[in-house]
Amino acid sequence: MSTKQQVAAQCPFSSRAREFDPFGSAYQADPTEALRWSRMEKPVFFSEAMGYWVVSRYDDIKSVFRDNITFSPANALERITPPSEEALALLKREGYGMNRTLVNEDEPVHMARRRALLDAFAPEALAAHAPMIRDLVREKVDAIIDRGHSDLVEDMLWDVPLTVALHFLGVPDDDMKVLRSFSVAHTVNTWGKPTPEQQMHVAEGVAKFWNYSGEVLARMSVQVDAGEEVQGWMYDMIRQNRQIPDIVTDNYLHSMMMAIIVAAHETTALASANAFRELLTHRHQWQAICDDPALIPAAVEECLRHSGSMVAWRRIATKDAQVGDVVIPEGGKILLVMASGNHDPRHFENPDQLDIWRDNSADHLTFGYGAHQCMGKNIGRMEIAIILEEVSRRIPHIELADQDFTYLPNISLRGPEALKVRWDVTKNPERYDPTLTEEAQEFPVGPPDRKTILRQLTVAHTETLADGVLGVTLTDPSGAALPSWTAGAHLDIVLPDGESRKYSLCGPAGSGDWRIAVLREEAGRGGSAWMHENARPGAALRVRGPHNHFRLDEDASHHILIAGGIGITPILAMADRLKSLGKEYTLHYAGRSCDHMAFLERVRRDHADSLVLHVAADGGRADLREIVDGAPGASFVAACGPARLLDALDELIATRPDLTLRFEHFTTDETAADLASGQPFEVVCVDSDLTLQVPENRSLLQTLRSAGLDVASDCEEGLCGSCELAVEDGEIDHRDRVLTSAERAKGDRIITCCSRGAGKLRLKV
Repeated sequence: MSTKQQVAAQCPFSSRAREFDPFGSAYQADPTEALRWSRMEKPVFFSEAMGYWVVSRYDDIKSVFRDNITFSPANALERITPPSEEALALLKREGYGMNRTLVNEDEPVHMARRRALLDAFAPEALAAHAPMIRDLVREKVDAIIDRGHSDLVEDMLWDVPLTVALHFLGVPDDDMKVLRSFSVAHTVNTWGKPTPEQQMHVAEGVAKFWNYSGEVLARMSVQVDAGEEVQGWMYDMIRQNRQIPDIVTDNYLHSMMMAIIVAAHETTALASANAFRELLTHRHQWQAICDDPALIPAAVEECLRHSGSMVAWRRIATKDAQVGDVVIPEGGKILLVMASGNHDPRHFENPDQLDIWRDNSADHLTFGYGAHQCMGKNIGRMEIAIILEEVSRRIPHIELADQDFTYLPNISLRGPEALKVRWDVTKNPERYDPTLTEEAQEFPVGPPDRKTILRQLTVAHTETLADGVLGVTLTDPSGAALPSWTAGAHLDIVLPDGESRKYSLCGPAGSGDWRIAVLREEAGRGGSAWMHENARPGAALRVRGPHNHFRLDEDASHHILIAGGIGITPILAMADRLKSLGKEYTLHYAGRSCDHMAFLERVRRDHADSLVLHVAADGGRADLREIVDGAPGASFVAACGPARLLDALDELIATRPDLTLRFEHFTTDETAADLASGQPFEVVCVDSDLTLQVPENRSLLQTLRSAGLDVASDCEEGLCGSCELAVEDGEIDHRDRVLTSAERAKGDRIITCCSRGAGKLRLKV
């Protein structure tokens, strides 16, 4: 059977696949909702209407981005609507010569150029642009503050990102106004569906854009060659052109001059508009950033995930290649709908809900991933954060006006063409406190630090669950329901001294409140004692999470749940979940005496048929070897309890490769600095095509972040596993309390906050 016949035989045609039209009303109105059926049923399908394979799930999209050899970006800027002969003739007549850029060129040329031009996008270099961005935003707010109404797109959000982009490039002020007028034409030309008549108008705009940017570039080149000390990314590129002309070519300079204006302008302008629309719609979240500006970077990241401006991107298969369970043939064009992946429930809990306290928003695909991830992601984050901070501080009472939102028809970029807002000028805070106009919240460059994503919650109820165990129920003081969570999740309670303690959520998961149990540990570090003394009804607590690094494998054939003492809290949630699913499980609950075993009556009531109690005072100590030896093959074993219990289980299950063990530690005896330091080593970032040196006094995680790679983290003590990365090759010096002995033996993953390489490592990042 030929390749084409094989593809045809498995091609997932369906009525929905045949009906899919990216220019249809459903996709244009809401791309994520239009592809919900695909995420659930057919994550890779062929669209006859556009001649593309559509990919809608998070993991599949990321796998395509990861392999930029098999899945070439060559068609990323290909016109989605074939141009008319008349439009092509006009472009040719006007000398239009747009060539490959960082977005759509293949290796090895792409990475050679990217490395040569990357320094200006380092976090420390971008931080220098913050004062300029803030001045621009303040000027725009000053112009509308006493008006009481605005179209934010027209009055601010369209102009600020373009002006920032032009300043970043170093474009002279006199040329900025002309270049501002050309950006939309390029977008419609590439991603839109203009009529034949519109194509001529668009082609004229694109040709003018090309020619005028060439004139500006020529004048900038004269300045460089004259030895003038001029600053800006384009000036740096011109200097690179003089030093490495075979890599940074003349045409490349011209093409990038045009491409960077579009890339830096519209993506940020539309993302800003989307952020305002979502936050002002979810009013309690808008109020949260007004009350606590430190939440703004997290709000930016969640808005980029929930309603990012880059909806989809394109690739082309250079050979027959499997994506999910579908083989895409050589030459197959692929539409990666990142907006759909960002709403995939397999990666994001409650994905359709905007939640600025979400712990993994920075995992979103809006910036792409891998070697072609957006270089300008951090300046975009910075701009949106500053815009939100200035407006929320000076016009906190702003609200959406009644309006019908409209969007420029295209498959890739999404954001409202207008965003009308209003406010009562008599309530402007600066009328009563003029110093507000000069205040500013400074934000670090890059993704948000998870430690700053804090909820202010109220203790609604407490109860004694066992000797020394306090049950605490938390609610949102605004009255909003707290998000649901999955079994194994935990919260971080932040103490007055800034230290935090982790407590597992124990259910029920969808109640709208959060419930934890705190064991008072007299020999502990003081956190549990503080909770017992201060967590009283009405008390306010600062909370991070929920985080879930202790996930239940719901698809396993059999589950063995083992709880030691207060370890019952996440294990009980897992038992509740398995019971609701009708799954087979055994629950082992061990404790020194019944009086010290929290939730004992509920466990007996709700899980009697699956329960095995091990009460030491009654002579019922758990025999872990017997439990492991008697476990059915392919069982999933989840355990939480004292370190000695977990270490013993780890050792026993290492002899049973047919079992899967997952456990969670909440404490360590070592400091983060002691864990992370050691011999220097080299790391090759395979997906990003970077080679980095990890010095003796820096962690692998710190080194990756300093290179502009977004790696999530939480505890940074080797306990949670949120900073785990896949290892392709190399020996690992494991120092975490996350991976089991069997997982360490495989050598295919590393916890980057503490573990190191024993020589060169190759990571999938």
